[in-house]
Amino acid sequence: MISDSEKMNLKLSLLNSNAIRNSRLPWIDYARGIAILLVLYRHVFIGIKISGADISHYPLLEKGNIMFFSFRMPLFFMLSGVFLGVSLAKRGLGHFVETKWKTLLYPYLIWGLFQITLQFALKQYVNAGRTWWDYLYIIYRPREIDQFWYLYALFNTSVLYAIIRAKLRLTGFYQLLIGLVMFYISGLLVRNDIHIGFVHDVIHYYIYIAVGDNLSSFILDKKNVPLFSSWKLFAVSLPIFAAAQYYFLVTNLAHAGIDGAKADYFNYVEDWQPLLFLVIAFSGCIFMINISFILQRYHTFILLRFIGYHSLYIYLTHVLAASVTRIVLTKVFGITDAGLLFICGMVMALVIPLALYLFAMKKGAWWLFSLERPAERKKDASAAAGKVAASGA
Repeated sequence: MISDSEKMNLKLSLLNSNAIRNSRLPWIDYARGIAILLVLYRHVFIGIKISGADISHYPLLEKGNIMFFSFRMPLFFMLSGVFLGVSLAKRGLGHFVETKWKTLLYPYLIWGLFQITLQFALKQYVNAGRTWWDYLYIIYRPREIDQFWYLYALFNTSVLYAIIRAKLRLTGFYQLLIGLVMFYISGLLVRNDIHIGFVHDVIHYYIYIAVGDNLSSFILDKKNVPLFSSWKLFAVSLPIFAAAQYYFLVTNLAHAGIDGAKADYFNYVEDWQPLLFLVIAFSGCIFMINISFILQRYHTFILLRFIGYHSLYIYLTHVLAASVTRIVLTKVFGITDAGLLFICGMVMALVIPLALYLFAMKKGAWWLFSLERPAERKKDASAAAGKVAASGA
């Protein structure tokens, strides 16, 4: 057991870390921490399920995997949208695109290529059945490259949104309208079994960037912190969140494998009831943001904030870490219990990526994760936070 003094030392260590000291909006780190934990939940669980482990004794794990699917990725995109306008105003379009290339597209290419190569070499041990064609999928079918599709989608969606905002001068209602039309079309394409590669993710997630950008001034305004961190908002949003998640769960389970829905994807509500899905997704996003502001209010659960600050680096390598953990436990130690595999997978999917990133930074290998030098990254983060503060946030 960890003593109280050791817990306090750990908390102080996290508080005094460069990551925490350079982040002036704790709630965003908490929100990203929640989102990345839900990402790990899904990928660790799916890896165990695909490997053939018996999950019948853990039905709640399956149900949680379905429910969290409704708002996990929308939350990531919405949070990016909140800061898009600030970043665009600070950098200008050219520098904005360059920064996104350095921090999103570059690590996508580097780690995507590395993961495919490793899975190809160890195909007898891993779930992914890689072929030489997978290298081409990086460009036009990123969904085939496990978790990495998100980075490609976020880069393309953010850049498209920024171009439309900067060059066409379209903001506010018009961006929301564009996002709604795109989202509806994305569902229409799925319902008619029309595949358009990476473009589908762009038109599907554009709406969340637009909502985040439109809510930015409201969320970042200091005067609204008491609202977002209030227990009254929690009391109101909790039952809405619970009802929305229950509907999402039972409806997808009822339609899994029928009416065109994929049995292992539980996508019925998202693609066949798109407007209702948006209500469900945004109710989840608002609830998670409320929880994040409450954690900021009480300065608690610092480890979650630390995890959230490093969410991108965890995202890059967590599938590899979880896969190695599962393979070692099953092949070397003969452990097949899905619950134990899940717990160990979650822990190691956090610990290994964090340790790898911190070790790389210590050794000056920052280029493994970004083309932006650490000093440049800190300077940009501080400047952005200062701009938010100056604007009244």
